Amino acid sequence: MNATIERFLQYLRHERNLSWRTVDTYQRDLLQWEAYWTAGGHPLDLLTVTPSDIRTWIMERASQGDCSATLRRRVQALRALYRYLLKKNLVSTNPAAQVELAKLPKPLPKLVREKTVDALLDAEVDESDFTQVRDRLIVMLFYETGIRLSELIGLQDAAVDTVTCELKVHGKRDKDRLVPFGSELARWIGCYRTLRDGVRPECGNLLVTAKGKPLYPSLVYHVVHDGLAQAGGTGKLSPHVLRHTFASVMLNRGAQLNSVKELLGHESLAATQVYTHVTLSELQHNYELAHPRALKKGG
Repeated sequence: MNATIERFLQYLRHERNLSWRTVDTYQRDLLQWEAYWTAGGHPLDLLTVTPSDIRTWIMERASQGDCSATLRRRVQALRALYRYLLKKNLVSTNPAAQVELAKLPKPLPKLVREKTVDALLDAEVDESDFTQVRDRLIVMLFYETGIRLSELIGLQDAAVDTVTCELKVHGKRDKDRLVPFGSELARWIGCYRTLRDGVRPECGNLLVTAKGKPLYPSLVYHVVHDGLAQAGGTGKLSPHVLRHTFASVMLNRGAQLNSVKELLGHESLAATQVYTHVTLSELQHNYELAHPRALKKGG
């Protein structure tokens, strides 16, 4: 092993007090770099390494099958090594800092199956019970309007009009938007408001606790999670997943991307476009399950 790399690893162990697992990862990446450099029979000279040398190595590792996360980690190991060399005044620049890190693939939003939400919303509810009606309304608002958790908690009673079937949402960056909703949701809001008057709300919020106080995030989370779990949902079951599901359902039903952007309150179209990938993924899954040619082995 190169003596400078060895000193760097000792520095990580004894001065930085990093875990053995972390140091071992640094060591493997740096030894991989050293092996690449010395493959032609030349000793590793850390002082003459250029950004181009590192990029060539990364391209070679990518061709060998390294994933984006591994490529990023290898460059970050070299960056850390050269930060150490800068600290020791052994180099004047960090060549690895000029190498762009590989982009990590963005995970697709998690969704709840429509049949799971339908099972929850179609289940019987005692319409004389305040908590049961409120909890049903919470799920319906997320699923039918796509609003955020913070927006639902802060939704003012005066901002919800069941005649025009519109609600005014106060969103991120203090921006307001109008979101339409259907007659079924309007009926449940009316039913809920009748019951809510009996708990004497202490604030102007649409949704309150049984004591009339504003809702809080953990309560809303448990209402959504427990309801979807009882309806057969699996995986991540949260208010934000219902927001993702709303967007996906809207696009699957033919809504225009820009319209969904406005409904969600996104600042840019790019934030909404991720749902088109979800939609295409769902379509591909359904195609592979149903199309006769796709069902054939190798088809």
